[in-house]
Amino acid sequence: MKQTFLSAKLHRVNVTQVELDYEGSCAVDSNFLEASGMHEYQKVDIYNVTNGERFSTYLILAEKNSKTISVNGAAAHKVSLNDVLIICTYTSLELNEIALHKPTLVYFDGENNITDIKNSIPEQKLHSI
Repeated sequence: MKQTFLSAKLHRVNVTQVELDYEGSCAVDSNFLEASGMHEYQKVDIYNVTNGERFSTYLILAEKNSKTISVNGAAAHKVSLNDVLIICTYTSLELNEIALHKPTLVYFDGENNITDIKNSIPEQKLHSI
């Protein structure tokens, strides 16, 4: 039985363009795709940290070293310039693959510079009230 797991994410990357009348749904700097293992035309889920919107779309290439995150077409209605996004891909794993699975997590600063790449998220600790 397969289960779905996070494969890769671009964490807290900023929208640099919004193009309502452009073919393709989310253009991403090809360096970001390479760093994360994401691919052109791959399905992604996008979580808008700024306004709470969530939607699925696919990736297209943006110019290398441009730091571009351009949300295009119908998805452009879900974002504004400078919104903070989390862009995720997922994979299906067999039960025997789960223990070895490590996602690729790419972190950004406010200017879309990659600040870190990790393979795990620290355990969340609860704060006392």
